[in-house]
Amino acid sequence: MTERMRRVNEALHQVLADGVEALGDPGLGFVTVTAVRATPDLGRADVYVSVLGSDRRRARSLKTLERAHGVLQNRVARELHLKRTPQLSFHYDESVDRAMRLNDLMAQGSPPPADDDSE
Repeated sequence: MTERMRRVNEALHQVLADGVEALGDPGLGFVTVTAVRATPDLGRADVYVSVLGSDRRRARSLKTLERAHGVLQNRVARELHLKRTPQLSFHYDESVDRAMRLNDLMAQGSPPPADDDSE
């Protein structure tokens, strides 16, 4: 990834994170924008989000984000002044779930903490 694309992705991330927070839609759960990856031609940007809660909450939140697509895309166009405003596509970021599962597995496999009062 070029330095320019890294900066574009970071700028998109910031604008979209602020935009999602400002939506205030009741159908939107606790959503965090975790990453944004735009194509080099800025034709499309994949927006990765994590959602706190159940699978049902996740599905409802992703649906709400898709409905708010135009509002968020307009915000990107207004704030970033890119040559081309990428078409936003929202995806659930499963890396948070994988990290939590891995953490649970490591906790189960590790021995209990040692008691230092043995002396």
